[in-house]
Amino acid sequence: MSMELISVDRKKCKRDGICMAGCPFGLISESEDGGYPATRRAAARICIDCGHCLAVCPHGALSLKGQGPDSCLPLDRRLVPSAEATALLLRSRRSIRNYKDKPVPREVLGELLDISRWAPSVKNAQPTKWLIIESPSEKNRMIELTVDWMRANNSFPGAVSAWEEGKDKILNGAPHLVIAYASDKALKPEIDCTIALTYLDLAAHGKGLGTCWAGLFLAAAFNHPPLLEALALPENHRVHGALMLGYPKFRFARIPQRNPIDATWR
Repeated sequence: MSMELISVDRKKCKRDGICMAGCPFGLISESEDGGYPATRRAAARICIDCGHCLAVCPHGALSLKGQGPDSCLPLDRRLVPSAEATALLLRSRRSIRNYKDKPVPREVLGELLDISRWAPSVKNAQPTKWLIIESPSEKNRMIELTVDWMRANNSFPGAVSAWEEGKDKILNGAPHLVIAYASDKALKPEIDCTIALTYLDLAAHGKGLGTCWAGLFLAAAFNHPPLLEALALPENHRVHGALMLGYPKFRFARIPQRNPIDATWR
């Protein structure tokens, strides 16, 4: 049965209402000819293609805009980490400021970027775009422009003098700079880019890579026109976050404590 957004295999559909309950905007209701899933009139305008209806159906009976169960990634629950393993991954992530002089293969970087596609975004708009700096000369150009901004503003003199002495305190010798940017027309680009970067950040840690938020570079990218020009982003796009990335030079043997949680319960 073909519909505006979804199609239903009535031989597989059990009419259990799970897809209806799973739609975040309530765009699926019962059809008048047997109670099968059918889209509401507003569905074409409101649907954000999140795929909840497709993903939640236990019978593989529903397709969304031509994407059926067979086109989805498999979900092997045996590979889902335990609560303890997840906690260890999150707690053991460190900001790395000492890197090996070894580039990360582009296919590995591609895997990290691919994982970031599943980061949540406002209305599933997925506005995050990426600029990967991997050329040593291009990376040094980014650092030079950052240092120029620091000199002009008389800020971070230690980082400036270190660079003049041949030491990189901007990107700490990381072989890669990963920049997230988005269009100004996006609803909440700064939030969406931050979440996407966090996905990439944790995925990198899971692969034995190290990252650190590139705060000094970002300060210049937000304020220094020559650096913005060098980035050559599309018109009406701006940087919302950046990570240095590479292989950690050292491994950490333990997890330091953090401040107690400050929470109010009501």
